[in-house]
Amino acid sequence: MVTNLSSPGAIPPPDSANQELGGEMHEFVWEWEDQPIQVMYEVMGQGMPVLLLPAFSTVSMRQEMSGIGKLLAPYFQVFTVDFPGFGSSSRPKVNYGANLYQNFLADFVTSVFDTPIAVVAAGHSAAYVLHVAQKCKSLFSRISLVAPTWRGPLPTMGANKQIAGMVRELVRSPILGYALYQLNTIPSFLKFMYSRHVYVDEAKLTPSFINYKWQNTQLPGGRFAPAAFVTGTLDAVHSQAEFLELAKNLSIPLMVIIGESSPPKSLTEMKALAALPGVSSDSLPGTLGMHEEFPEAVAETILPFLDG
Repeated sequence: MVTNLSSPGAIPPPDSANQELGGEMHEFVWEWEDQPIQVMYEVMGQGMPVLLLPAFSTVSMRQEMSGIGKLLAPYFQVFTVDFPGFGSSSRPKVNYGANLYQNFLADFVTSVFDTPIAVVAAGHSAAYVLHVAQKCKSLFSRISLVAPTWRGPLPTMGANKQIAGMVRELVRSPILGYALYQLNTIPSFLKFMYSRHVYVDEAKLTPSFINYKWQNTQLPGGRFAPAAFVTGTLDAVHSQAEFLELAKNLSIPLMVIIGESSPPKSLTEMKALAALPGVSSDSLPGTLGMHEEFPEAVAETILPFLDG
């Protein structure tokens, strides 16, 4: 069920970063494990629809795509969405996993749009888009992936499934889990993580910016979906070969934007994807948060592709 709303979201953005699109807010009610989940999305502009999907992270929210969205809105009808468990969407204690988000994405696109759409997906959302594009071939008209990744932080660090599963359940626990989550989302730690592999210009990590991100982590139920992401539970594929196979079998145009300062493992994955036959690609300044840090460069690069 889709509903129009007048409220622009739960967290007021700072003056200097992550502004709302200024569009119309909608609520999409989606059910998982017999529980309704309120999913928030924002619409701006007119024309051919383009769906912008944020990267999965502890602080994932639709506003990280707002810079790109504002630049595309004069040419397209732009949709930005908060995934279930993140941003302004509700955050129930359900079993967050790859199956949940694959089903959500397919249901959301089918319910909201009546024509094949272009999609711009950042980071970890890339594998979900590729999966859905394979299963539901009429949903997307073209796909642009910005700094695409497929492996969560703990698996990237070498943690096996057993250890990752133990960490996930620990963070989901009522008392200790909440305390651990609070320690890993304090502003100083968020700034450290952003400066390490999300932004390249530390001067942009102002107190206002970091506080805005921190506020996002403090919403009720905030730890459940991020715990699944960090531990690899949201990984839609489990090998580079599987990730590349999804892209090889596409029958629609695909573009890959590489963040030239991305961490070595992620950079290798991006380049391998970009090297596939028929894939358009470009390398731009930035790392895993390039969609938010350098929206002008990203929008300028993908605009001709989306217009094609």
